[in-house]
Amino acid sequence: MLQELWFNVQYGINHVLDINAYDHVLFLIVLTVPYLFKDWKRVFLLVTMFTIGHTLSLILSTYGVVKVSGNLVEFLIPITILIVALFNVFTSGKGAQKEKVGVLFISTLFLGLVHGLGFAREFKLLVGGEDNKLITLLEFALGIEIAQVIIVFIILFLGYITQTVFRFSKRDWVMVVSAIVVGLVIPMLLNSPLLQ
Repeated sequence: MLQELWFNVQYGINHVLDINAYDHVLFLIVLTVPYLFKDWKRVFLLVTMFTIGHTLSLILSTYGVVKVSGNLVEFLIPITILIVALFNVFTSGKGAQKEKVGVLFISTLFLGLVHGLGFAREFKLLVGGEDNKLITLLEFALGIEIAQVIIVFIILFLGYITQTVFRFSKRDWVMVVSAIVVGLVIPMLLNSPLLQ
């Protein structure tokens, strides 16, 4: 039982940290880069919204409630990352991330839904004909959350070092990182099966 729990949690951690599927990490980077350590509660809430969306879409697809074309999802994932990165570029230094729970939280939930659909096919193979799919899903979600918290901490730490030791302005830090992500995500978008 404990071994199964650890396997599912580890599977969730590996899903996020998979070097070949770095879209999840790119999304977390652009989501976190506008914030500082003092904003950790807000960042944690955003990341949790993403996990909720991700888990919800996995539940819906695992139980056959929702079925979406894999090609469409592979197109939407880089689009969602691009939108958040461009939002950062156009709002860096303007305090848009400080606004009340609203657009950013709703869009993060939506992005979680989209990213979850992207993983649904592989997850169905993992659970197969299991009776306790929901338990497996929750254990997997816990792994995702742990990995996301690790990534968020690293990004906040790098932001702190860059802005205090190297004296980057917060605006420049957000602009440079978001622009790099835009550069990485455009080829993903152009190579998506929907555009081939």
